[in-house]
Amino acid sequence: MQKTTIQINKSTLEKLKQLKKYERESYDEVITTLAEEAEEETLTKEEIEDLQEALEQVKRGELFSIEEVAKELNISLN
Repeated sequence: MQKTTIQINKSTLEKLKQLKKYERESYDEVITTLAEEAEEETLTKEEIEDLQEALEQVKRGELFSIEEVAKELNISLN
């Protein structure tokens, strides 16, 4: 594996140390885990468009009561 050196603040180093799952875990592993978690939390273009459409529906007053939703899904609220 090709390696490089990066400069970080001491406070950042301390945060990275606290994020280690085990003592001998490398900082590369810690940073990779953080990057992967950030990618997972990123919304897709389709998800963003769906949310925008839902907000527009709310603004237009196109809402359903909990009773209507329950009836549609055959769920009892009792």
